[in-house]
Amino acid sequence: MQISIIGFWGAYPAANSATSSYLLEEEGFKLLIDCGSGCLSRLQQRTDVQELNAVLLSHYHKDHVADIGVLQYAWLVQNSIHDTKQVLPIYGHREDKAAFKELSHQYTKGVEYDPEQTMEIGPFTINFLQTKHPVPCYAMKICNGTETIVYTADTSYFSGLAEFARGADLLITDTNFYKGMDGSKPGHMTSEEAALIARDAEVETLWLSHLPHFGNLNLLKQEAADVFKGNIELASEELTWRGRT
Repeated sequence: MQISIIGFWGAYPAANSATSSYLLEEEGFKLLIDCGSGCLSRLQQRTDVQELNAVLLSHYHKDHVADIGVLQYAWLVQNSIHDTKQVLPIYGHREDKAAFKELSHQYTKGVEYDPEQTMEIGPFTINFLQTKHPVPCYAMKICNGTETIVYTADTSYFSGLAEFARGADLLITDTNFYKGMDGSKPGHMTSEEAALIARDAEVETLWLSHLPHFGNLNLLKQEAADVFKGNIELASEELTWRGRT
């Protein structure tokens, strides 16, 4: 199992970058997790758009879904060029019915997931946990049978995240604020809170992502290291995690 960061900013992309987007790969299957602003441009540095097998969305805030529309256009154009009729499934929850409806287009199909149920997409088994965010949003635990990745998506801190992430090989956290700040109202975490989850869950590696547009970003890693003694990485587009298999 391999996961690569396509975009890691919160709210809006910095120049020549993208917001929350991650490419998960296993046995030739390619799953895009969230599809933020700037994602499609950056994604094409790693894979052809039509090589995607599925898209999975945590929630419908624009910094996680802004490029769904242009992804739909890309599939329309490429199907026309190649005289094909491939359809891309886009998985999302139905708690925002209008947003879910927008997932279906000529060559994309919105597929509802039930957050209360385990779901399988290609070689991946996925479980969900509702986070603390102003809109319905779901953390994901993704397994391939031997390895586990947990993605918190957008959330303020709560103790249940540590239990959800227990023993994960890789934990990707919302880290939109610095130590001592309060991210509970906008529904985001601090560096210290992300590290608390990693420590209590006894994960191997922590990625700090969904980064802020202010301050010294390297300080986020330093603050997290005061709490969690495992491997910590600050999100960047060069960052890829490869499992043991």
